[in-house]
Amino acid sequence: MANTYSQLYVHFVFAVKYREATIGLDWEEKLHKYITGIIQNQGHKLLAINSASNHIHLLIVLNPTQAISDLMRIVKSDSSEFVNKERFTKHRFQWQEGYGAFSYSRSQIDNVVKYILNQKEHHKKVSFQEEYRKMLKDYSIDYDDKYVFKDLEG
Repeated sequence: MANTYSQLYVHFVFAVKYREATIGLDWEEKLHKYITGIIQNQGHKLLAINSASNHIHLLIVLNPTQAISDLMRIVKSDSSEFVNKERFTKHRFQWQEGYGAFSYSRSQIDNVVKYILNQKEHHKKVSFQEEYRKMLKDYSIDYDDKYVFKDLEG
């Protein structure tokens, strides 16, 4: 076959280290734009981005030429560097290790976009930890809670 065709919709979720509420309303749009640029420069298409104070959601049309782990490493490291360089926070900004990556079909995209764009309202009722555990359960992903939300220990 001469060409490669794909349609890969992936919803990414990752948290600020220790889930600290450090993403400020006054600079989150700059962070979103910066992450959008990273994703586009890596050859992917961003369909939705939104954050709450302690985590972020991305819906990406994934280009299959790059591994998900490579994309997330670049997005997280480059965006952390950007936040620190711009001094948006008083302390060093970092994302927590790891991420969630959940695939969706084309027919589900509108609902996922609405879900992502509604994050601030959603988190008035549900914590990030509750939301993330529900996503893992909905996808039947086996997990050990002590590794999902790594806290201050070593």
